[in-house]
Amino acid sequence: MLEIDGSYGEGGGQLVRTAVALSAVTGKEIRITNIRKNRPSSGLKQQHLKALETAAKICEARVSGLFLGSTELSFAPVEIKGGKYNIDIGTAGSITLLLQCIMPALPFAKEEVELTIKGGTDVAWSPTVHYLQHVTLKALGKLGYSGSVTLKEHGYYPKGGGKISASFKPCRLKGFHFLKEKEEIKGISHASNLPAHVPLRQAEAATARLKEAGYSSQIETQSFEAFSTGSGITLWTGYIGGSALGERGLPAEKVGKRAADEIISELRAGASVDTHLADQLIPYMALAGDSSYTVRELSLHTATNIWITEQFLDVKFKIEEKEGVFEVSVD
Repeated sequence: MLEIDGSYGEGGGQLVRTAVALSAVTGKEIRITNIRKNRPSSGLKQQHLKALETAAKICEARVSGLFLGSTELSFAPVEIKGGKYNIDIGTAGSITLLLQCIMPALPFAKEEVELTIKGGTDVAWSPTVHYLQHVTLKALGKLGYSGSVTLKEHGYYPKGGGKISASFKPCRLKGFHFLKEKEEIKGISHASNLPAHVPLRQAEAATARLKEAGYSSQIETQSFEAFSTGSGITLWTGYIGGSALGERGLPAEKVGKRAADEIISELRAGASVDTHLADQLIPYMALAGDSSYTVRELSLHTATNIWITEQFLDVKFKIEEKEGVFEVSVD
């Protein structure tokens, strides 16, 4: 059994998600202690429980320690199956973070995996669903990954109620060296149960800020009615993105500018991937081999994901600082 200290590095939910996914791939039984010890309220939350329950179903794992607030769990996988699964997080818990817990394992499934998931599509501290679609999955496709996510309904904090459908096919991962891509910035600005001028103002503010910085853009606006109320905007180009969510009392213009400023800081660094994608790619690159990217900074999330990935797989990541960016590679 592989013993893992959940307080290592970033010490949050990501370490648990990556460990469980790689446990499923390698067949290694694990025990994780000190789960989310570095967070204000430690232990497993509802969204973590649903992610772990889903992972356990897909690979027929024996699991203990699955309860709210648990700081220790064991996970013993059997075989990664295919099939159809319906998952309701029950809160505005992040759908994209739930997917992070299972997606690295799905290329090795016996057959196609189809998922319907309800929860939060656009919530704080997690990738937006549009980021997952247009940045994460685009990058993973270069590594040979076969998966698609379809947005059915947006879900915002605190009510959630968002819905996606997704399908993932068994595939053979292959190495890829990510280079900076020059594309026009695209985006989607959206709002639910709010005046139609809200997503328009978000988009106009982002467009103006991008133009001021020397970037052209095409941003679609969407106004609709849904179960929960909220707004957001996601921008992307190549393997780089930026996003921001609306908040009560926060002007729409500030939301748009936040998203623009985030992607501008990434683009100005001249790296091939953004800091968020950098940590997401680590387990896939290790499984594919012979891959690399450059990123403007090595985040604690990325360093933690490298550490936990190296616990499972016979790989060693190499990190070099070159011309103001970090090159991360694996043979």
